[in-house]
Amino acid sequence: MDWYTIDDIDQLDSPALVVYPDNVKYNIDVAVSMVGDVSRLRTHIKTHKSKEVVLLQIEAGINKFKCATIAEAEVLGMCEAADVLLAYQPIGPKLKRFICLIEKYPVTKYSCLVDNIAAAEAISVEALARGLQISVYVDLNVGMNRTGIVPGEKVVEFYLAANNLKGIMPVGLHAYDGHIHEPELDVRTMKSEAILASVLKLQADIEKLGIKKPLIIAGGSPTFPFYADKEGLECSPGTFVYWDAGYDEAFTEQDFIPAALVVTRVISLPDDTKICLDLGHKSIASESPLNKRVRFLNAPELEPVSQSEEHLVMEAGKGHTYKPGDVLYGLPYHICPTVAVYERAITIEDNLITGEWLNLARDRKITV
Repeated sequence: MDWYTIDDIDQLDSPALVVYPDNVKYNIDVAVSMVGDVSRLRTHIKTHKSKEVVLLQIEAGINKFKCATIAEAEVLGMCEAADVLLAYQPIGPKLKRFICLIEKYPVTKYSCLVDNIAAAEAISVEALARGLQISVYVDLNVGMNRTGIVPGEKVVEFYLAANNLKGIMPVGLHAYDGHIHEPELDVRTMKSEAILASVLKLQADIEKLGIKKPLIIAGGSPTFPFYADKEGLECSPGTFVYWDAGYDEAFTEQDFIPAALVVTRVISLPDDTKICLDLGHKSIASESPLNKRVRFLNAPELEPVSQSEEHLVMEAGKGHTYKPGDVLYGLPYHICPTVAVYERAITIEDNLITGEWLNLARDRKITV
């Protein structure tokens, strides 16, 4: 019997997101073993968005986390995670929500990113008004070209200026390299080495000013093997907990295994060679080309023809034996936005449905 098969599949409507907790635990153990020192892991929760996965990581000794939204930060507060970085610069109403979060979940130490003096000053004002001291990390633009400051003298100047503000305390540098995703490990390594060299120089330059040595948070899942090997910095992979077809095909040097799938059924036979599934745009991440959205574990020969909001048409070839009601198990190419379209993930253990994990942080707001 295949590991992903669900014996009581007749009890599960489709499309559905299913999660295999044993595989999740395996992936967490792999991440811990790769980094060696669990205190160097600061895992991102953007992929799973659930309390249950956070608690499994805490159980494994992980106590530092990263997130991108206030809702994700609140899930971590609910789990009493020790140290949480909001990897986003809170502006306007989001800043007020961030302050509320800090006050509502005092067990969790929250920090955030900054990359300009106006935002740093706004955070300072709000923090002082509430009697808070908020740790901040300076966001570096190491190639994503969306936020952050390009490594250089401007970073040092900004770090010093932020250090002189009351109510906030710069504690480190944040370097996310999501643009590095070449399948060749040596190419990723070469690019990561250049980034790390520039960040280490900034760290040294800042320390020379008499300021406490900044912490470094670097990388994501694609470059995790590189940063896991380096002492003195924190790694922040996220996708590793569930893994997906995209990473499985590209980063073969990593030993993570698929832990989340989408279940779909054949609902129609449009003609002699095609089948139609209930797996439309609303059921799986669809930003990639049609042939890079899902890989069916029990039907690898199928070729995508078209997709709309509720339907996915596949070419099955002449003489195929598919019929309405047949179940297919799909590994998404991009699991993070796939999870975000489902309210819950159904847990599968020993090939049986055992419960559900709410993807609580898929919403933009929980309580704060």
